Amino acid sequence: MAIVITAAAFIVIVLFLFLWGAIRKRKIDIWLPAYCKKTIADRIRPRSDTPVALTHILFCFVDHFEPGWGGASKELQQERLDGWCSKYPVFAQQFRDADGFHPRHTWFYPPHYFNKEHIVRLLSLCLTGYGEIEMHMHHSRMEPFPDNSETLKNKIQACIDLYSQYGIFVTRVDGLPQRRYAFIHGDWALDNSRPQYCGVNDEITILRQTGCYADFTFPSYMVESQPRTVNTIYYAKDNPTQAKSYDRGVEVRVGSSGDGDLMMIQGPLGFRWKKRKGIPIVGIEDGEISANNLPVTERVDAWISTGIHVAGRENWIVVKVFTHGAPTEHHDVLLGNPIREMHRYLNEKYNDGLKYALHYVTARELYNIIKAAEHGKDGNPGLFRDYLLEAYHYKTS
Repeated sequence: MAIVITAAAFIVIVLFLFLWGAIRKRKIDIWLPAYCKKTIADRIRPRSDTPVALTHILFCFVDHFEPGWGGASKELQQERLDGWCSKYPVFAQQFRDADGFHPRHTWFYPPHYFNKEHIVRLLSLCLTGYGEIEMHMHHSRMEPFPDNSETLKNKIQACIDLYSQYGIFVTRVDGLPQRRYAFIHGDWALDNSRPQYCGVNDEITILRQTGCYADFTFPSYMVESQPRTVNTIYYAKDNPTQAKSYDRGVEVRVGSSGDGDLMMIQGPLGFRWKKRKGIPIVGIEDGEISANNLPVTERVDAWISTGIHVAGRENWIVVKVFTHGAPTEHHDVLLGNPIREMHRYLNEKYNDGLKYALHYVTARELYNIIKAAEHGKDGNPGLFRDYLLEAYHYKTS
């Protein structure tokens, strides 16, 4: 029997193939199944009959902060730091969260761009309550300096030793001094998920051994390193013989034992309606803020509606957004009116004290709050900013 394909069926097939090709090209196929499963599960999950007094929004802004990016001259690097040091306090002091904190930024600063003056100037912002400094690491298996487990561990340890001279990563846990840090992998290549930008299969083990408390690399839209697990806070368990061990893991939940090698704290990734030349289209939301991705109010709503949280503590919503904030072409957005409007909207809609309470947190503070939730703490999450890891003991000399 001959198979007859009608014109309508042919069009449907062509559209499907085109759409699937676009999905594969943008690596959406990696995370789409988990996204659909999680979205459906969240919709059908039974709601508690116990009324929730407040929904707490934990807003964490992480920055892949690279002053030397693009081969910048010393003068351009200086200009990039000038923008942050002069403009950030001006807008940030206009806003306060439910705990009285100004917006707090986390600068993930890579050691290969290290400059003492940069660090001292960023520390001046940290010491006045505007943020904290964490580790951003680029490394590679490529010649002339290919990395392996030993060389990577040495690089991380050298960064810890250098930064700790300024009190960065220097904390206390249970009253005892320790050096701990958060991590963002350069080029989104964690655990050899992009071999040309990593080369080390046991990277997660190395991070644990050197004191990393959590990874903040993801999402990585359109990059093969994006984990299949999406919009989730979870523990990755390393398999030192294979790459991308973080692809799946154990969700962090109230009352769990924290079993895993590295906590993965993800930002939002999914779909949202947006307009292009006045026409509604479906777009991808990945939490990036830049000159090409303005923090408009619709995006703020999308971040919060994603509902990332510790399982069992649904009213503590994590919003982790990111930027590459050093280049001056982004400063008008990150330090100007667009970011002011974002914070104004956050405070007006999500900090009313009746339905919502807003908490500006650094990466370290967010980790502490997540651990507090895991240990069964409730109420105001702002009380747990220093729950396990004390504030870093910064010093400028």
